[in-house]
Amino acid sequence: MKITVSEQAQNWFIEELNLTSGSGIKFFGKYGGSTNVHSGFTTGMDIAQPSEDILGKTTEQEIIYFAETLDDWFFHGYDLEVGFDEKLGEPFYYYQAK
Repeated sequence: MKITVSEQAQNWFIEELNLTSGSGIKFFGKYGGSTNVHSGFTTGMDIAQPSEDILGKTTEQEIIYFAETLDDWFFHGYDLEVGFDEKLGEPFYYYQAK
């Protein structure tokens, strides 16, 4: 799984969550809402450090963005693109089939 995070989204995570060098952001599937490819489930995120069971990972501005194999049920067959919605002032998540 490939994870890409836009520069604007990176800056939002750093500023809003007070992240420092070496911090991690974990993406996961959670009940409720929807994505462009999921109905009844949406993307969650949490400040965390990666385990050994990584499904996908990228490091930008010394921040680790990742998903774990435990959430393969949600991410299977997709790459995750994290962008930034100027109107809402927050990140958005877009799934692209591999």
